[in-house]
Amino acid sequence: MDNELAIAVRGLRKTYGGTAAVAGLDLEVRRGEVFALLGPNGAGKTTTVEILEGYRQRDAGEVSVLGSDPAAPAADWRARVGIVLQGTGEFDELTVGEVVRHFAGFYPDADDPAKVIERVGLTAKARARTHTLSGGQKRRLDVALGIIGRPELLFLDEPTTGFDPEARREFWELIRDLAAAGTTILLTTHYLDEAEALADRVGVIAGGRLVEVAAPDQLGDRREALATVSWRTPEGTLESVQSATPTALVAELAARHGGEVPGLTVTRPTLEDVYLTMIGHR
Repeated sequence: MDNELAIAVRGLRKTYGGTAAVAGLDLEVRRGEVFALLGPNGAGKTTTVEILEGYRQRDAGEVSVLGSDPAAPAADWRARVGIVLQGTGEFDELTVGEVVRHFAGFYPDADDPAKVIERVGLTAKARARTHTLSGGQKRRLDVALGIIGRPELLFLDEPTTGFDPEARREFWELIRDLAAAGTTILLTTHYLDEAEALADRVGVIAGGRLVEVAAPDQLGDRREALATVSWRTPEGTLESVQSATPTALVAELAARHGGEVPGLTVTRPTLEDVYLTMIGHR
């Protein structure tokens, strides 16, 4: 495997009862990047990630994760990979500190539990029983358990589902801190704004294949897409024009109106617009 790649996949296939969940997928994730995997339910996203995590066998293709085949990994491979599922488990009667210390015992070179608890922002809750934690705090505990083994690669499965906006933004900061420390992160999410805020690159899966991989602002040629310029005429009518040179058009409108242009907006296709086109939304 290329030393610059944390994950390398070629021709990945998985079939259930004659139906192809993953149909010849190719994927590369670079070391140190945050990679967001996007796709509708049934597109093959979950199957792909479970194969990468070593929880599901593939039918065909080549897969390398941190230099090992996850179907038959080296002895120390598990300790190098962190996994944060949608729900790690229930430990209602244990405190946050007890749970993290317990999981630390599973790894040969575990991080300091107290430092990990501080890193995920739960120091004030270290002696609290987990059933008293809020949803966002429980998710932080899930991440603590995922990183206690000092993983080189972290899988995050829809980490902010059910979060309120404030909790989501706080969690994003935690992910950015992990990435800044050099952890490679593979993130699956249904939130397009989350992918745009966190990911260095995004990949869109549809029909068991990877449709495109690009930086969020480049996906589907967003940068080259025509801008829509809208404004209101002196009579109050809403006018809209698509333009490849919106700055020049806005300057022209400002000169025509003698200054401020009523109701002026300039928009380009959002990541959601591009994504829905890619997955064949009608």
